[in-house]
Amino acid sequence: MAELFLYIAIGLCFGSFLNVAILRIPKNESVSLPSSHCPICKHSLKWYHNIPLLSWIALRGKCAFCHSPISYQYPLIEMFTMLLFVVSFYRQESLTQGLIVATLFALLLALSLIDLRYKAVPDLLSLPALFLSFLTHEPLLALQNGLLFMGAFALLRMVISSVLKKEAMGEADIIIAGIIGALLGIKLGCAAIYLGAILALVGFIMVRKKGYELPFIPFLSLGLFVTWVFDTQILKLLEIMYE
Repeated sequence: MAELFLYIAIGLCFGSFLNVAILRIPKNESVSLPSSHCPICKHSLKWYHNIPLLSWIALRGKCAFCHSPISYQYPLIEMFTMLLFVVSFYRQESLTQGLIVATLFALLLALSLIDLRYKAVPDLLSLPALFLSFLTHEPLLALQNGLLFMGAFALLRMVISSVLKKEAMGEADIIIAGIIGALLGIKLGCAAIYLGAILALVGFIMVRKKGYELPFIPFLSLGLFVTWVFDTQILKLLEIMYE
């Protein structure tokens, strides 16, 4: 039980950090300086204004100084990050592996939101996520599978770009493919990418906005997470399909 509370505490704190990263990194701002402050009145926050989730609830979603509304993004990111850590706690037998996987998914959550908002994927978050993926299993096997998926995606990108005569996908998609391969292996990795593509197609149909380029990373990340959670069931389904 103590380990579960540790995961919850780390998840909430890491979610608080991700809120800063999501807002500042795309603007090439430091995640440490200046200290946390209200974006409206610019007043520096006290330490007790920064307690993950609890401070937002205690302040009723408003700045302690100017009383302007605080975005729902802050508590939601902290809550979802905490949930990622809790799921990892129950899914991984090793405390260390659980923290690695949870941190990896938390970084993917931040990358997905940044991609949705800015159509950009900062290396400052994607490269650490890729490195962590190589530590989720036996390192050499994870590295091999990761590089295999990155190579396949790079080739796919080149072919599609040649056919469409314009840039297709982004370099960051290749990194996410590497993460998928390293974490899931070949069979489940292919299933995750297929699921991500289906989800992206559904998202594209729902948006149907002329000129809007739907980011792929949120769907790849969601496909990865769903496949990782339901890996046993998906493997059984694949066995039935190919019998």
